[in-house]
Order: sequence, then structure tokens, then C-alpha cells
Amino acid sequence: MRRLLAVGVAGAAAGIALWRRRGGAPAERVDLHFEDGSMVSLPAASEDAERLLGLARDVLAAARS
Repeated sequence: MRRLLAVGVAGAAAGIALWRRRGGAPAERVDLHFEDGSMVSLPAASEDAERLLGLARDVLAAARS
């Protein structure tokens, strides 16, 4: 009975850890919206998005201080 309880608690802890990891902060990306209503989404791993995300972080840091 104790072993079953220990396995259940360990499983619950692993499930909570996985849930927190997957449900954490959303992945960064760059969404470019155009005047005609179209949009392009760049993943953070792309070279152009990395450059734009760096600039965005600098702007946000300056605005907060």
C-alpha cells in the first residue's frame, strides 16, 4: 500500500512538473502586421527575429527604468 502511494505521489509530482514546464512563458516570436491586414510570424530562432527581439527588449528595458 505504501509503495502504491509513493508511486502515485511521484507520478503526480512528475505530472505537475511537466504541466508547469509546458504551460510556462509563451515562446517568443515576432508578429509583423501589415496595413493590408496580412501578418507574418517569425519564430525566435530565425535570424531576423533575434535582431528584432533584441531591439524590443532594449526598448522595454528603457521604458521600465
